[in-house]
Amino acid sequence: MKIAVVAANGKAGRRIVEEAVNRGWDVTAIVRGENKTAAKKFLVKDIMSITKDDVKTFDAVVDAFGAWKTEDLPNHTKTSQHLCDVLSGTNIRLLIVGGAGSLYTNKDHTACVLESPDFPADWKPLATAQAAELSELRKRDDVKWTFVSPACDFQADGERTGKYIVGGEELTLNSKGESIISYADFAIAMIDEIATGNHLNERISVVRA
Repeated sequence: MKIAVVAANGKAGRRIVEEAVNRGWDVTAIVRGENKTAAKKFLVKDIMSITKDDVKTFDAVVDAFGAWKTEDLPNHTKTSQHLCDVLSGTNIRLLIVGGAGSLYTNKDHTACVLESPDFPADWKPLATAQAAELSELRKRDDVKWTFVSPACDFQADGERTGKYIVGGEELTLNSKGESIISYADFAIAMIDEIATGNHLNERISVVRA
């Protein structure tokens, strides 16, 4: 499998690159500066400058872009839509590291995590931006996209258990009633999804088993 990971120097990006490299995949890290990943191949380029020629040989592109400053939050949608435009009409899959805030909390899909009374106020702007990103993705039928939402407790330095549950649009809890996953286990789930291609033009979620 030949993949590119965009924003590969970030915490999620590095984990995804590492998991793919350890499986023997052909991985290219797309970074804005020095390559800090396990990938031997890399392309130094801003995400908004990526062209069709840059990615035409890949089976899949992973978008691991993340922004936290208020003024940068609209870039979640801006960058993923740019990648959609680049991949439009091709068979190259686009997999996006999403957020948990947009996961639904009822069967009617009329309420979501970020609207819960106990949702941390500091995280609401980011969750709202990622929900908007997903909303725009849903309008695209010209790209083979998959939006992968982590559990609510997304732990950068959490344990790599190798065990996870794939959920759908609704918040999924494990047998302990937890919504938790490590970046390492999320990376496993992401690479597994690329390998199987089971969820085209869908949002899925993953939680530690």
